Amino acid sequence: MEQLAKLIRESGHTIIYTGAGMSTESGLPDFRSKSRGLWEKFNPDELANVHALVHNEKEFTEFYQYRLSEITKYEPHRGHHILGEWEQKGLVHGIITQNVDGFHSDAGSENVMELHGTFNSFHCHDCKKEKAREAYLAGDARCDDCNGTVRPGIVLFGEALPQGIFSQAEEETMKSELFIVLGSSLSVSPANMFPLLAKENGAYLIIINREPTELDMYADRTIHNRNIKEVLMELDEELFND
Repeated sequence: MEQLAKLIRESGHTIIYTGAGMSTESGLPDFRSKSRGLWEKFNPDELANVHALVHNEKEFTEFYQYRLSEITKYEPHRGHHILGEWEQKGLVHGIITQNVDGFHSDAGSENVMELHGTFNSFHCHDCKKEKAREAYLAGDARCDDCNGTVRPGIVLFGEALPQGIFSQAEEETMKSELFIVLGSSLSVSPANMFPLLAKENGAYLIIINREPTELDMYADRTIHNRNIKEVLMELDEELFND
C-alpha cells in the first residue's frame, strides 16, 4: 500500500477505470447474472436493445422500470466516496466507467466518463426531451411533448457508444501518468482499449480485480482476490494518516 500511495501522490494525472466489480461491492448484482430474480421476470438478451424499444415497447419499459427500481435499493460504497474525495484533493483527475448505475457521480466525482451511459438520466427516444428519473420510476414512460417512448440514458445493444464521451476518455487516458483499473475483467471491446492506450503512452498501469484479466501481462502491478473497497480504504489511510 505504501508503494501505491507513493505512486498516487507523485502522479501528475491519474485516471481510474471501473467495471462491474466496483458496483457489485455495493450489493448491486450484475444484471446479466442468471442467479438473480431479474431472469425470472425478463430475458435481458431480448429486451436490452433498440429493437425491443421500438417493437416491444411495453415489455421494454417494464424491464427498465424494474432495473431502475433494483438500482435504487443500493447506494455508493465507501470506495466510491473515496474516489470522489481524491478528485476534490487533486489526486484523481477523471473516472472512466463501464457502469451505468451513476454511483460515481452520486458519491461526488465530477469528471466521470460513462462509456455506456447512465440510469441517472432519462429522455424521449423520439424528440430527446428529458424526463425526471422519479417520474419514470413511478410508471410515467410517455413524453410530455410528443407522446414518444421515454428511455434510460444508457447505451442499448444495437447503439453506438457516445462518441463525445469516448473521445474525452481517450484524451484523458493519453494524458495519464497513472492508470488504475478497478473491478473490470477487461474483456469488453472497445472499452478495454483504454488500459493499453495508457500503457502505450507511458502510464504506470495498475489492475485491481478479483480474477486475473486478459491484460494482466501488460500491467506494472496487479492485485487479485481483494475487495476493492477495502483496498481503497487502506490506500486512503496510507495517504492521509501518516
